[in-house]
Amino acid sequence: MVASNKANKRQKSRRHGCPGEHPYGDRGQIICLFIFLLIWILDSFFFPWTTMLAAVVPLSVRLPLAGIIFALGITLVQTGHRVISDPSFGDKGLIKDGAFARLRHPLYGGSLLFYLSLVLSTLSLAAFAAWCAIAVFYNLIAAYEERLLLEKYGDEYREYQQKVPRWSPRLRPARFP
Repeated sequence: MVASNKANKRQKSRRHGCPGEHPYGDRGQIICLFIFLLIWILDSFFFPWTTMLAAVVPLSVRLPLAGIIFALGITLVQTGHRVISDPSFGDKGLIKDGAFARLRHPLYGGSLLFYLSLVLSTLSLAAFAAWCAIAVFYNLIAAYEERLLLEKYGDEYREYQQKVPRWSPRLRPARFP
């Protein structure tokens, strides 16, 4: 009976993401992506309701800025994903190096930068409002996951939280003894 309960819990955690993630995090991120892209595409290219700022800021300014932010987002996602896709990820304990020494949630942060780069490329205020809502969603799932990490790692995670910001990346990686 005990073995079957453990097997059921493992199976549930596979269906709803990793055990340390918010149960609706993956599904919510996919929904956010589709809603954001729908709003951004419709407002930027078909029914320009809130893109009046694009007439003031030239494309030659918007696109390079969006490109830089997009590149930063991709870099955060790639370096963060490289760490968690490593086969020994679950055995490493608390990850405090690489992208995780600069930002507590590099995958979420990189995703937010991706969205922001699209907002800046067209200066859609409707897409910016959607980005704000998505940022709130990411903050909620990050806070949930941080509570789980505090339960699991205690003071070690508390020290990590003090040294590494949740959303604004450090220029230099945090150092841990």
